[in-house]
Amino acid sequence: MTVTTMLDRPAAHSAKTIWRNTTVVIGMTVMVSLILISVFVPVIYGVDPNDIVPIQRLKPPSVEHIFGTDAFGRDIAARVLYGGRVSLLMGALVAFFAITVGTLIGVISGYFRALDQVLMRIMDGLMVIPGILLAIALVAVSGASVRTLIFAITVPEIPRVARLVRGIVLSLREEAYVEAAIGLGTPVYKILWRHILPNTFGPLIVQATYVAASAVITEAALSFLGAGLSTDIPTWGNIIAEGRMYFRIAPWIIAFPGLFLAMMVLSINLLGDGLRDVLDPKSSFSGRT
Repeated sequence: MTVTTMLDRPAAHSAKTIWRNTTVVIGMTVMVSLILISVFVPVIYGVDPNDIVPIQRLKPPSVEHIFGTDAFGRDIAARVLYGGRVSLLMGALVAFFAITVGTLIGVISGYFRALDQVLMRIMDGLMVIPGILLAIALVAVSGASVRTLIFAITVPEIPRVARLVRGIVLSLREEAYVEAAIGLGTPVYKILWRHILPNTFGPLIVQATYVAASAVITEAALSFLGAGLSTDIPTWGNIIAEGRMYFRIAPWIIAFPGLFLAMMVLSINLLGDGLRDVLDPKSSFSGRT
């Protein structure tokens, strides 16, 4: 059996089994639905999220305001739906940058033994600091902005990705086909590109979902603590933060953004769990035909 055939079979098998996994289907359906709603909110619900109408303040859900209004008379539905844009953007970009930088560090650390101790001690140092505290410190130094928040949330996630990739590379480094490639004088970049990186894709896809879910929660936590974006840019976190003092008389201000936040994080985690079952060769589900 050729190498190409051996690689093609698992790929085809995974493609078939992904959509047989109920967890993947549910997670993907909910996540895509929330993304589409957030992207097309101007068409679906054409209300300005920052439009202040004092006479309509703290109105309960009704036909006119389906999620009610806040203390400034702003429409909660509009703010929640527009807030999904920022939260989802944070999750996607943090996952992308954390996976990219973490993979680079993990591959270098796992393949080049001389750099392993130095890079891993730096990663250990970052992991010692609680992620939320490190993010708050970075925001306090640089100021709150979308770019700063993405950087602040990404940094604590990089060590986890780096250690995952390093472990995979250390294992692959001892495989016979990698040692044969080294013995034949194959350039390092070809070994990494052809033999090492393709074998990290499965675990990295799963890890990316968890990083994205963690980023959405972290952004909400930072906004809730006052270290996030200003209320001119609605996010699920700062909507909840604004509504906490009115919880007794206007619980809908917290309930709806909290519900959307929970649905998004749950859908991403369901997607990640399902992909893990499909892509893990030891999983009983992935072995079904």
